[in-house]
Amino acid sequence: TFMSLCYNTEYDCKIFKFLCNQIIRKVVFMTHELVSATLPVWSIIPFAGMLLSIAIVPLVRPEWWEKHMLGAAFAWSLLFLIPFAAAYGVGESWFRLLESVLLDYIPFIVLLFGLFVVAGGIAVCGTLAGTTKINCLLLFIGTFLASWIGTTGAAMLLIRPIIRANAWRKNKVHLMVFFIFLANMGGCLTPLGDPPLFMGFQRGVPFTWTFHLLPILIFNLVLMFALFAVIDKHFYNKEIKEGRTPLDLIDENDKQPLRLEGAHNLIFIAMIIVGVLANGLLPDMFPAFANGAGLHIYDEIVFPYATLAEIVIILVAAFLSIKTTKTSTRELNEFTYAPILEVAKLFIGIFITMIPALILLKAHGAELGLTHPWQMFWAAGALSSFLDNTPTYLVFLQMAGALGATQGITTSVGTVSQLMLEAISAGAVFMGANTYIGNAPNFMVKSIAEENKIKMPSFFGYMGWSVAILIPLFIIDTVVFFL
Repeated sequence: TFMSLCYNTEYDCKIFKFLCNQIIRKVVFMTHELVSATLPVWSIIPFAGMLLSIAIVPLVRPEWWEKHMLGAAFAWSLLFLIPFAAAYGVGESWFRLLESVLLDYIPFIVLLFGLFVVAGGIAVCGTLAGTTKINCLLLFIGTFLASWIGTTGAAMLLIRPIIRANAWRKNKVHLMVFFIFLANMGGCLTPLGDPPLFMGFQRGVPFTWTFHLLPILIFNLVLMFALFAVIDKHFYNKEIKEGRTPLDLIDENDKQPLRLEGAHNLIFIAMIIVGVLANGLLPDMFPAFANGAGLHIYDEIVFPYATLAEIVIILVAAFLSIKTTKTSTRELNEFTYAPILEVAKLFIGIFITMIPALILLKAHGAELGLTHPWQMFWAAGALSSFLDNTPTYLVFLQMAGALGATQGITTSVGTVSQLMLEAISAGAVFMGANTYIGNAPNFMVKSIAEENKIKMPSFFGYMGWSVAILIPLFIIDTVVFFL
């Protein structure tokens, strides 16, 4: 039929072009399906190598790692891309690379950059004493803000005041660890808090639905703050016995009232929030943004106009923050670009090398037999601890939508039961705190702490903290909420 149309002059050449495009699309689809069906499990070796490099090399060769981490990320990326291109073709390899970098990494790093720059222009000044009461208050504020300005915004806004308040202490690693734990949990109440929840919002989950996670959050915070208060009080008493004195014991005349410098940056944080919301709302509000409209990049890859609008708004907010914030304000925060550069270097390698892991998960996820909420909670959480939690959340949301629930939340991927959606959401958000790479702000907090001479745990050392504290907590969550 196609050949007869090609040589029949009665038909307009548009038909010929249309048919060619349809054939090309069919071939591309078949190629993608071939990759999903035949990609071997050992293709995730570069991803495992990337993670092991992050975990081990800084311990063995810290100076070398600091200089060559970007080179290591590219080396592991090429170790995946070259064999993949040899097996499935350069075109397919290029498609997967662009899909990961343009559609996932670029929006991810731009959002982190914007929040990092803008929050870094807000300095909480004044005398803060690092007592257990003050530390609990600061951690609570950070936890609350995480749902409204994102885990990155909350981390960048509060981490430096916590460090300054506890500068007199010798033992403060636990402060950084609990800050990471709580900031991750605090991002669960709105789609603004964590990218996975925003992806759910884009697929039909109501904006306020995430308030259903409030009972789980409150339950966890009660247990976490009780444990933190015990640990922090222990170290506080130890500092006093060793002769170190908190700031609140200094003469009253030396104290300075609390104040915000660079408070105008709150306007720019609001701009970033508007940008993030625009990405989800513009396609529903304006036809020009609907139905995946965007810039055609390569093959079937289209960079959505809505995402482009988000990026522009975020970068404008960051630019205005840089231009309007006093240098002295950023100096109070000891602001440098080193933490965001470290995250950018490491996560480009993580995003590229995790491509086969996500392909395998999407292709074979349904074979895992996950039909109960507690299974979804642990599966989504375990993978979100090491993979980017946004695509992981989407895969499990799609799996849940295919289970055939008749009651619950209606989404674009099907109806998902209330409890199942809670399990997937809580797993993806909460367990992002299990490792440094589970959520990008974790690495930022680590980098800023190390810039301030706080010796943070290694990759496995941090996991020791999470295994000892978070895993028992998540087991309790399972029994109380998901069985």
